[in-house]
Amino acid sequence: MAERAPDGIMLRGPRVWLRTFVGFHPPQERIGVRLDPVAGFLFAARSVILVISAQAAIIAGLLAATDRRFEVAAFMLVFVGFVTAHMISNLSNDYFGYRRGHDTPDSPRMRYTIHPIASGVLDARGLLVGLGVLAGIGALIALYFWALRGPIALGFTLAGLALLYLYDAAPRPLKSIGLGEIAAFLVWGPLMVGGGYFVIAGRLSMAAFLASIPYGLGVMSILIGKHIDQADFDRRHGQRTLPVVLGEPRARALNRAVIVAMYAGVAALIAAGQVTPFAALVAVALPRAGRALRVTARPKPQMPPPGYIGWPLWYHRVALVHNRLFGWLYVAGLALGAVARGLRAG
Repeated sequence: MAERAPDGIMLRGPRVWLRTFVGFHPPQERIGVRLDPVAGFLFAARSVILVISAQAAIIAGLLAATDRRFEVAAFMLVFVGFVTAHMISNLSNDYFGYRRGHDTPDSPRMRYTIHPIASGVLDARGLLVGLGVLAGIGALIALYFWALRGPIALGFTLAGLALLYLYDAAPRPLKSIGLGEIAAFLVWGPLMVGGGYFVIAGRLSMAAFLASIPYGLGVMSILIGKHIDQADFDRRHGQRTLPVVLGEPRARALNRAVIVAMYAGVAALIAAGQVTPFAALVAVALPRAGRALRVTARPKPQMPPPGYIGWPLWYHRVALVHNRLFGWLYVAGLALGAVARGLRAG
């Protein structure tokens, strides 16, 4: 709830913290409004996007449950580990973006929500300390799974760390050479879902890797949308993201193809018997998919609609809203499938 402070309005408490997971906080428009430290950190860490890692963990757990190989402790550690790794990715992205001079006052990153350093929520030292704490949590989880599942678990961890480093921290990061979007697909698809299944269930599963593809494509669509939104800025600053390489019309066409492929992928998985017919529940998200297709078929407006939060993100937001619902429906379909198979087996 909100409480008045002598120097303005203070937004604080669990309701504000929960709001960080469903939307952005405008960094400049709310003059006189302050956030408590927890809310400020969560907004700065872009907690709204952490849902994609939570969903990936749940999908991995449900696939393990369908195969009757679910372990509660392993699943909880996978969930915490995925969300922690995603927070590290967001914060390190901002650290290196700020350090390299990409996050300037006119940059899209500085305009759509709070920046952890530039906003004053954290200084560079505080951000590094926070990253260290999160990395410590992640390292303990990785060591546990290494001991529990052996070298394959370590291989998944090292692959994740490599992509985390190469995406933005490397001298020539993947997102600057048109490969960041492919990396996002690999991380939130086969690596998280397939790797998560392995450390939960204790064995590799081709079905889990295949089932990860529609969800990984959804995350890829979010990043393509974001990079279309900031393509002009990235082009001026030498960031050759995939939309910069392709050009906006082709990048928007690619994103429409990716969204269609998400549903085609689920249909193919059902037809091949890799997931149960309950996965067809994702069809409930088709109206949002239709809106995403219509929005990406048109050039971005010059100005945001009244009350719009998150500008200059436009294609990113419509892809995120679609993928959030698609992801939860995919989760629900897999959950129903796991229950149905459990009842048949029982």
